[in-house]
Amino acid sequence: MYYSVGLNKTVIVAGLGNPGKSYDLTRHNVGFLCIDSFVRQTDEMSDWIQKKDLKALVSTGRLGDKQVVAMKPTTFMNLSGEAVQAVAHFYNLVPADIVVIHDELDIDFGQIRLRNGGSSAGHNGIKSLSQHIGEDYGRIRIGVGPKHPARMKSEDFVLQKFSGKEQEQLPNLMREVTAILSEYLYGNELPHDTRNFLVL
Repeated sequence: MYYSVGLNKTVIVAGLGNPGKSYDLTRHNVGFLCIDSFVRQTDEMSDWIQKKDLKALVSTGRLGDKQVVAMKPTTFMNLSGEAVQAVAHFYNLVPADIVVIHDELDIDFGQIRLRNGGSSAGHNGIKSLSQHIGEDYGRIRIGVGPKHPARMKSEDFVLQKFSGKEQEQLPNLMREVTAILSEYLYGNELPHDTRNFLVL
């Protein structure tokens, strides 16, 4: 009977970013990079399908006892909440059923921090999500800091592409995020944790 509690539970895993080739490999699009990798590496997930009414690209599959809805908003970053809200409404889900993958300038590159809830820390995509669905969703926060040069505007820095050295580490980052998602999807909750993915 114990296992019947979570049967047929549906969860949303949303990667945040800006649509369009010009944003590929930019720091702000690391959420797209990681969710793409997860879908590609997980045999149970379908190919991406554009859902115009939901303002998102969607891939679905079953992992363990969970129906998984992976999504990438087709809005720009600062309107991400519209897409996540639309998908959540479609599947009749609450914020506790949602995990979001996004860049975090206040965390150094090489670290991933996991938590539930919290403020936006100035991130426009997270600000939009919290306005549309509240703050009680899971977050996989991928460090893209520190900003350099320090005087550069934050919005300019996150829209730059990862440096060459950083790009060498991206496969390790994507593997680690896929592992985190697998732990979460085959378990029951996102741990409050910090992970390091740099391989020297």
